[in-house]
Amino acid sequence: MSASERLRGLRIVVSAGPTYEDIDPVRFIGNRSSGKMGFAVAQSAARLGAQVVLVAGPVSLPTPDGVTRIDVRSAAQMHEAVLAQLPADIYIGAAAVADFAPAQAASNKIKKTAGQDTLNLMLVRTRDILADIASHAQRPRLVVGFAAETDHVEAYARGKLQNKRLDLIAANRVGVSGSGFESDDNTLAVYAADGDSRVLGPAPKTALADDLLELIAARLPA
Repeated sequence: MSASERLRGLRIVVSAGPTYEDIDPVRFIGNRSSGKMGFAVAQSAARLGAQVVLVAGPVSLPTPDGVTRIDVRSAAQMHEAVLAQLPADIYIGAAAVADFAPAQAASNKIKKTAGQDTLNLMLVRTRDILADIASHAQRPRLVVGFAAETDHVEAYARGKLQNKRLDLIAANRVGVSGSGFESDDNTLAVYAADGDSRVLGPAPKTALADDLLELIAARLPA
């Protein structure tokens, strides 16, 4: 059975892009995620006939055809928006969600003072979207995560796969030319909970999205 036959009519929630965690009205903590991989996944899923909801962090990308888009800014907002879309058949967490956020954002711009050489920020853990989805009473049939790593890619990805009780995880190395954040191309190493693994690419992210959806469709429970 083809991916389009397996995915047609299914409800798929995709998260994409970075999150911005405000320090004050001027500054924030963010990351380099462009959202291109997640948007490509959403576009591919819609083209295959799925009902796609895309929860997007702050990015400058057009909404793919046939996709319902929800824009958010922070990790807390993304957590709320994603869980509000349950029940769903598949969740694909391609967003680069902040692990930590300022304990409290200042209401006014933080000003430097004479003789000040340091600024201390209290950071707190954000809620884990992937883990919360995977343990939810309305858990999707498949929960797919992403892991962006600079080293020990397989070990960290497999650890995340197990610890968060995911079905699949797509890992990529960042910080290298022609791959990962901000690039149009990527290479994905996809690991499954049953121990299986596949390498996709290097290829344009649009082509990788098609290949990843093929893998996801093939693993849908009957």
